[in-house]
Amino acid sequence: MDKINFLDFTFIDIVDILLVALLLFYAYRLVKGTVAINIFIGIVIFYVIWKLTDILNLDVLSNILGKFISVGFFALIVVFQQEIRKFLLLIGSTNFASRRNVIRYFNFLNQDQESLKIDLTALLSACNKMANEKTGAIIVFERENSLDFLQNTGDDANIEVSAQILETIFFKNSPLHDGAIIVKNNFIKATRVVLPVSESTYVPSRFGLRHRAAIGISEKTDAVVVVISEQTGKISYIKDGTFCKFKNAEDLRRMLTEDLSV
Repeated sequence: MDKINFLDFTFIDIVDILLVALLLFYAYRLVKGTVAINIFIGIVIFYVIWKLTDILNLDVLSNILGKFISVGFFALIVVFQQEIRKFLLLIGSTNFASRRNVIRYFNFLNQDQESLKIDLTALLSACNKMANEKTGAIIVFERENSLDFLQNTGDDANIEVSAQILETIFFKNSPLHDGAIIVKNNFIKATRVVLPVSESTYVPSRFGLRHRAAIGISEKTDAVVVVISEQTGKISYIKDGTFCKFKNAEDLRRMLTEDLSV
C-alpha cells in the first residue's frame, strides 16, 4: 500500500497544504454571495472525489475524472471570467509596499501613528444636512488600495473637503450629483465616479443601486464608503462589503477615525 505513504508529512508538505488552503479561502471569498459560489463548491467536491479515486487505486474512474480535470481548466476560465477579472484587478490596484502597511504589520519600528488628515467635522456636518434634506450621496474613502482605475470613469478633481463643497457637489440640480466622489487625505480626487455594482445575493431588496455600488467597491478594495439614501435620508457606513452599524454621529466619527487613521 504505497499510497498510504501520503500520510508521511514533511514540513514542506505542511507549508504546501497551508498555501493551498489560503488560496482556496480567498477564492471562496471572491465568489461568495455570487452565483459562482455553487460552481466553486462543485469543483472542489469534484476534485476531492478525483483524488480519493486515485488514492484508492480506482484506475478507470480516476482516469475518466482526470481527463475532465485536464480539459476543464479552459472551461473554468470562461465560467469564472468575471471573477478572475475582479481578482486580477484587486491585485493590480493593491499597494503592498505602502508605508501604512509596513507600520501596521511591522509595528516594531515604534513610530508614532500619523494623525487623521480628513476633516471629519466638516464631513459629518455635510452628511447630516444632506440626510435631513434627503439628498443622495456616495463618498468613497481611499485607503491602501489605489482607486486610480476608477477615476477614469468620472472627472478628476483636487478639491479640499469642506461642508459647503460636499453639499454643492451632491445638490440635486448639480451636474456633479450623479455618481460617487473619491476622497483621500482630505482632498476630493474625483467626482461623478461610476462604481462597480455588487452582485451579492445577500443585499436586501430595499437597498437600491447606490448602496449596491457602495458595497461593490468595498468588496473589491479596502475602501470604506458613506452612503446617504435619497429615499429615506438614512446614513449608511459600508466596509468590506457589509453594513457597519453605528448608534449616532459620534459613533460614526469613531469608526471613520479608526479606519482612516494610519
